[in-house]
Formats: sequence, C-alpha cells, structure tokens
Amino acid sequence: MSTHSTYDLLRHLADSWGLVVMTVIFLGLSAWPFRPGARPLNHEAATSIFKDETDV
Repeated sequence: MSTHSTYDLLRHLADSWGLVVMTVIFLGLSAWPFRPGARPLNHEAATSIFKDETDV
C-alpha cells in the first residue's frame, strides 16, 4: 500500500464515518445531563459555589 492510497483511505474514512462518529459523540454528550438520574448531581454542581457561604 503506497502513501498516496493510505492518505486517500484515511481521508475517505474521515469524510464519511468520522462525521458520523463525531455527531454521535456530540449528541451523547449533549443528552448526558438530561438523563433521569442526573438531577441530584446537576443540582449539587449548580449549588456547589454556595457551599461554604453562610447567611448572615
């Protein structure tokens, strides 16, 4: 296999399947915070900056 054909193969894979893989990863990471068991973790992360603060 020559260098030129290896480049063509990798370019074809990146153009076709690379886009599909990146789209699936993006959608998975975008949906991750909205899964059913994530509410307590999201609330903890959102309020963690107030953890050491006391009301005066």
